[in-house]
Amino acid sequence: QLQLVESGGGWVQPGGSLRLSCTASGFTLDYYAIGWFRQAPGKEREGVLCISSSGGSTNYADSVKGRFTISKDNAKNTVYLQMNSLKPEDTAVYYCAHVTYCSLLKVPEDANSWGQGTQVTVSS
Repeated sequence: QLQLVESGGGWVQPGGSLRLSCTASGFTLDYYAIGWFRQAPGKEREGVLCISSSGGSTNYADSVKGRFTISKDNAKNTVYLQMNSLKPEDTAVYYCAHVTYCSLLKVPEDANSWGQGTQVTVSS
């Protein structure tokens, strides 16, 4: 059974950085793509970044370009979301999920095996 667990969320001041982790069990990241998604209060869930099994990345949100990067460590079976220059509008619950093909994802609901989410709050 595919299972994903997020960690690393918390409170940070604007301009700060956080690194989120998504650790997989029941499967290896060598063969699966993983996406990061977020949902802010009162808003729909949106895609952020996705990393393919081979390590290529796909960006779903223009608002994070140049600030967020996605990477993975297959030996640790973990995907990371490095978030720099954080803004208050980045405040959301961040989720990771399995994506069949990063480039073909249409809506977040097409992803599966969602983690429980981790809260990120950016405020002064």
